[in-house]
Amino acid sequence: MPSRTIRHFEYDSDARTLTVTFVTGRRYRYYKVEPEVAAAWRIATSKGRFFNLRIRDRYRFEELAA
Repeated sequence: MPSRTIRHFEYDSDARTLTVTFVTGRRYRYYKVEPEVAAAWRIATSKGRFFNLRIRDRYRFEELAA
């Protein structure tokens, strides 16, 4: 998953949470993310573009401690 902005992400299908680690080291957890969105992101060719269009500002989130 090469990306200039996203280092890593994990989806918990039971909790429907998406945890995203950015290359800056900051980590965020997004809530009530549909499995279809997580699956589409996994195969997206541009992780950053997909994140900005389909995840950012669309789900409740919190920043996690480092």
